[in-house]
Amino acid sequence: MNSSIVIALPKIDDAKKIRTILNRHGFPVAAVCSTASTALASMSELDSGILICGYKLPDRYYRDVLDDLPPCFEMLLLASGRVIAEAPTSVLTVEMPMKASDLVNTVDMMLSQIERRLRREKKKPKARSWKEQNYISNAKLLLMERNHLSEEDAHRYIQKCSMDSGTNMAETAQMVLMLLYDEV
Repeated sequence: MNSSIVIALPKIDDAKKIRTILNRHGFPVAAVCSTASTALASMSELDSGILICGYKLPDRYYRDVLDDLPPCFEMLLLASGRVIAEAPTSVLTVEMPMKASDLVNTVDMMLSQIERRLRREKKKPKARSWKEQNYISNAKLLLMERNHLSEEDAHRYIQKCSMDSGTNMAETAQMVLMLLYDEV
């Protein structure tokens, strides 16, 4: 999943200059626009990334845009020191007038953080469905009743069988249920 950059500034020429700076340093820019609505529309088509924007766009202030920012996007605000002092902590900032190196370093840091967070989220195991959880619960109950195991021991048994067979716990629980019910 590649993170994207969207630039929204009131003066389109300023946005294009920033795109040129970022492109020169190897950062591809997905969209350059002059309104918040265009920026939000562009971001809705992207997976993740950064919105670089000014304090006030023709149709909205940056705080209003922040409320509608897609979940995997972060905002980089380009503004005066006075505006930056009042910005929420969730918004990273670069003070205007800015140095190109400050912009490039901040964008690089933000993209790295986004990529790290996405990798961490990708590694998280997906939640079990109600059906899978039901198989596991029923198998544990059956093992507890028939083999006089505690709930923890029954869970550990299913977990160990799962690891030994290379199947997930729900499949293993299904097999345990089928085997135990076939004995009846």
